[in-house]
Amino acid sequence: MDDTTRIKLEAAAFRGLVEHLQQRTDVQNIDLMNLAGFCRNCLAKWLMSAAQQEELEMDYEQARTIIYGMPFGEWKENYQIKATAKQLQQFEETKPQHALISGHRKK
Repeated sequence: MDDTTRIKLEAAAFRGLVEHLQQRTDVQNIDLMNLAGFCRNCLAKWLMSAAQQEELEMDYEQARTIIYGMPFGEWKENYQIKATAKQLQQFEETKPQHALISGHRKK
């Protein structure tokens, strides 16, 4: 497979993941972090990092709007629920497995 085709396929897979997460507003970021070590905010940080590597201007809020499909504040107000004590404990326990871009663990 040539690089152009691979990149197109990767981009399509990314778009599919983002669309799925936009539809699954019932899935909380803390659950994603606890189970997979990344969340919507991590995706936004990866997107912002990729834009910066291409010397494109994109700030964190712009990246989160792309990932959430709306401004983060709106998503938070409409869909985010308060984390339980159990979720917060698991979050702390799983930090060593979180994506580096999350900022929750050290290299």
